[in-house]
Amino acid sequence: MTFLVFKKGTLLFFLAVGVVLASISAWFMLKAGDTTVFNQQTKKEIREIHMVTGEFKTTLKNGKEIESYRWDPGTVIIEKGEKVKLFISGINGEKHPFYIEGTDIKGTVNKGEETIVPLQFDKEGTYRLICEVHSDRAHDGPMIAYIVVD
Repeated sequence: MTFLVFKKGTLLFFLAVGVVLASISAWFMLKAGDTTVFNQQTKKEIREIHMVTGEFKTTLKNGKEIESYRWDPGTVIIEKGEKVKLFISGINGEKHPFYIEGTDIKGTVNKGEETIVPLQFDKEGTYRLICEVHSDRAHDGPMIAYIVVD
């Protein structure tokens, strides 16, 4: 009959390695169900999304100034039926009267002020937030943001 003999130090080493491996395994198993907290929402609260008006401006070689306006961020993604408050801060441009295509939502964002737009869509799709002043290239646009409803 053959016996396997361990020294006390070797036994303690294998025991310590086993405890470390078990701890690491338990930590990974517990973390496996976690979700990313970025943009996480609960069904009970109204999610806030913040947007600003922005302007790009430059002078061409011939001295002519050109500019373009935009909403930032340019795309917002929300869930169908989700309640959202869209906070739009007027940073550039004196005023931006806007509407959301396919809805009755209208408003104006004034420079230095914040406009709050409550949103809730019951139909999936992409809705355009359009500034009426900067609606096309001839008027320093298009100043359009996309609201994607999943």
